[in-house]
Amino acid sequence: MSAHRRDARISRRGLLGLAALVALPAAGIGCSALKSDDVATGTGKSTASGQVPVSEPSSAAPTPEPFANADPEQKLGGTVPFVPGKALFGSYLGLDGMEYAEALALRKKQLGRSQRIVHLFYAWRDDLPSSVPYLPKGSIPMVSWRGTKHETILSSEADEYIAASARRLKALDQPVMLRWGWEMNGDWYAWGGFKNAQNAAGYVECYQKLWKIFDQEGADNVSWVWSPNWNNSPNEPWNRMEAYYPGDEYVDWVGVSGYNLHKEDPATLFDPVYQKYSPVKPLIITEIGSVDRGGTSKADWITDFAGYVEQRPAIGGVVWFDTDTHPSYPERWRIDTDAASTAAYKAMARSPRFSG
Repeated sequence: MSAHRRDARISRRGLLGLAALVALPAAGIGCSALKSDDVATGTGKSTASGQVPVSEPSSAAPTPEPFANADPEQKLGGTVPFVPGKALFGSYLGLDGMEYAEALALRKKQLGRSQRIVHLFYAWRDDLPSSVPYLPKGSIPMVSWRGTKHETILSSEADEYIAASARRLKALDQPVMLRWGWEMNGDWYAWGGFKNAQNAAGYVECYQKLWKIFDQEGADNVSWVWSPNWNNSPNEPWNRMEAYYPGDEYVDWVGVSGYNLHKEDPATLFDPVYQKYSPVKPLIITEIGSVDRGGTSKADWITDFAGYVEQRPAIGGVVWFDTDTHPSYPERWRIDTDAASTAAYKAMARSPRFSG
């Protein structure tokens, strides 16, 4: 999926990064066709997640033992600790006509609780936040920071900018999740292997370099989220998601983007990542939403997803893509498109499993 998202401002200043949208008709195409790498900063908008229909994986595979191969010396989740049996619950909010603070207030009123994760998007050359004034008490910002071409990072021309970005997140003086260069196994972003001579190793080098610069700057409040798309596009050996994995030392959470666009069930979207990485890392669903096909279809899918998370103990966070400001795709991803969907979402948000 790709989108302009309506800006969520702090003091009337755009906080998110702009990703320009390729103007294509939405009917009959997968959302990956709407991806674009063009970026203009300072306008308060961003891009969403891609979807590529593929054959469904088997959901009958045995669920691996969570963290069986994890390094006992590493704290699960880093500065945003994983809590067994609990999932942090949050969203990206982009609601038509509302500032981010107003959207947070609406969802708190509807759900009877605050967001534990507030998802924010930034372009590569944006200033990362040194404060988020509207952040609810006890909430954690998850910063999705766009990448750039590998050579820009590896040539060292961006070293000081990266260091300054580290200092800004350090100044937050609270735990923050950093999701840099997401969906790198898709063919739609400048930092993916597809747009860098089919070189997945270059992405790994970039990720590790950013991590080391942040470490040198003392930004030890950052919890690092490595977040592929749920499937690979193109689906070729060089583009396997595991080829982009930076290594256990550099990853605190494994994230994944996945949307119910083509009637995918939760196991189809998320089990490939869960099977690979739950033995070593906690997982967070970093972008998720569901198409409404009439009746109770959307509510039923939300309920099914909640049940899926109940059965996957290594999932420690879920971040919904809760927006209706996606102009070039007909689906409105906000959760309150009908009463049944709102009720299903509320039931999930208020369940013990999502009380992290």
